[in-house]
Order: sequence, then structure tokens, then C-alpha cells
Amino acid sequence: MSKRHTPLLLALLAALPLLLQPLAQRAFATDPAPRASTRDVKASGRPAFTGAEGLVVQEAPSMPKDVGDDQRRQRNYPEQPPVIPHTIVGYQLDLRANKCLTCHAREFTGDSQAPMISVTHFQDRDGQVLGAVSTRRYFCLQCHVPQTDAQPRVVNTFRDVDSVIRDSRSPGGEGK
Repeated sequence: MSKRHTPLLLALLAALPLLLQPLAQRAFATDPAPRASTRDVKASGRPAFTGAEGLVVQEAPSMPKDVGDDQRRQRNYPEQPPVIPHTIVGYQLDLRANKCLTCHAREFTGDSQAPMISVTHFQDRDGQVLGAVSTRRYFCLQCHVPQTDAQPRVVNTFRDVDSVIRDSRSPGGEGK
């Protein structure tokens, strides 16, 4: 091959993916998504999210209300983060501010009567005690969630550790 043809050959090789793209798209294309049926649209006033024929569209239940009684809930296992027994709607919780700390920080618990955040929140990853809340524990909603009045969607057979231990020690308990 002559040196005169080399640039032309390199240009063709560089353009090859662009030239073959439409062919590859047709070769690997899947069937287009089916369109929503009239029945789907009538069921909810809008197409089903999948567009599957005959799918019965159900409206989502309304969001459960936050429990606002400020009563502490029993924990189900050791080291379980406590749930939040009040609404947090409108709370600012970002890099600039943490509304939770206006009641739960050490210096405000006397006035607010809110429980102080755990001493573990004042430790870094090496266990070193800090003067302020660790950045690892600053975003409360990583672990703590608001308690709601939601009803379980499935039967809950969870048993807390105390009841498991108690039943295993009793005569005729599950552990014997």
C-alpha cells in the first residue's frame, strides 16, 4: 500500500463506527414499548407506567400522617436508632443548618426537654471524642425516621430480642 492511500484509509477507519451505528441499532433493537390501552387510561385518567395492555392501574394510597404525640417508642433491638415521634415537615437539614440540633443538641435539651443526642454522635471514625457533632452523624435522617400511623402492607412477624429470649427460657418455649 502506498503512502498516498494511508491518510484515506485512516479516515475511513475513524469514520467506521459512525457509519455502522444505525446498522447496529437496528440489529440490537428490542421491540418498542407497547402503548397504553384505553382501559389503562380510563382506570386512572392517565396511561399505566409500563403501558402494558390490560394492566389495572391503582391509585397510590395517601401518605400516612406523622405521629405527633412526642412519645418515645420502645426499640426492638439493641443499638436501634430511635424513631422520630413528631413531624419534621419543613425542617431544614442540609450543609448549612440542622433543625434537629435546635432541640437535641446538648446546650438546648434543658429548655426543649428533648432527649440529647447520643454521645456516639460526638465521635469520629477512630473513636476520638469531638467537641461538636461528627460530620458522619450530622444528617439525622440517615438512621432516624419519623414514626407514622401507617398500617403494615404485609403481616409482620418480627419479634424483639427480649421476647425471643423470654420464650426460649420458658417451659415449652420455642427454644426447647
